[in-house]
Amino acid sequence: MKWIALVTFGLPLLALLCFATFVRLAPMDPARWHVGLEVPMRTGKPNDLRLRPEGGEIAAPVFAEPPEALAARIAALALAEPHTLLLAGSAASQHMTFVQRSALWGFPDIITVETLAVPGGSTLRLWSRSRFGYSDMGVNRARASRWLAALR
Repeated sequence: MKWIALVTFGLPLLALLCFATFVRLAPMDPARWHVGLEVPMRTGKPNDLRLRPEGGEIAAPVFAEPPEALAARIAALALAEPHTLLLAGSAASQHMTFVQRSALWGFPDIITVETLAVPGGSTLRLWSRSRFGYSDMGVNRARASRWLAALR
């Protein structure tokens, strides 16, 4: 009877704990995730979103400020959100990659942002994608929309 209870409850619980540990502790190699966004990229899954001046799922507006100032505001905005850290880059380089984790499981989303000069000020490119899974239930779109609203 003990073996049945162990197999029925113990092994699935152990598997769940191992999975949760892997998700939280899996290494995040900046060389893999901190990419340039000049060329539009996609993961091929519905769990990513691109915000671009041209050709993205959300159109990036023009901000009446230099790209350096916009990058500094994006960095402050991103790091003010819970469970978010800067993986690579800096506001000074105008190219940053953040990792934001979900509250319960700690699933990492990777958000790469670049600011660039355009006539009339600056704009940005943003690629928000989930590291694990196939669907994100709209989390990346909601984040990009929230950040864009806060920047306006």
